[in-house]
Amino acid sequence: MAFTVEADFDRTFEVNCPFDVVFDLLADVPRSASHYPTLEHLEPLGENEYRWELQKIGIQQYYIQTIYGNRYKSDRESGRITWEPIEDVGNAIIEGYWEITPIDDHRTRVHFHTHGKIKLPLPSLLKLILTPLILAEFSNQVDKYIENLKKTFTELCEEE
Repeated sequence: MAFTVEADFDRTFEVNCPFDVVFDLLADVPRSASHYPTLEHLEPLGENEYRWELQKIGIQQYYIQTIYGNRYKSDRESGRITWEPIEDVGNAIIEGYWEITPIDDHRTRVHFHTHGKIKLPLPSLLKLILTPLILAEFSNQVDKYIENLKKTFTELCEEE
């Protein structure tokens, strides 16, 4: 019998980069997604809609592959980029947002929030053992994603 793992991730960071540079990169979903460490494939589904396929993770005969679809909306005036799930795409439901706030002309604060649920076709007896490992893996992926983005922002804004 399958079970579901649910998680929330919040990360806030500052970069030495102007608001417009940060907003433009994060609002460009393929460009932003390319920084996700385990992204295997990003498939356009329509205008501002994408299907994410992450690399398989697991041990021995137990592995998972996270697949989900999201619809994205960007609002430069509010500094917000949101994503909401597209029903019946994959085995996960992911939603969240970026909040991008200028600190001054050259510094920007970025807040990332995402909430997700993934349905795993594994025996429910494994839930107690696997849930902490899965949550730790996804937390590490989010941290690496943020680090990759920060590195790109640094490189982009050193050029200016």
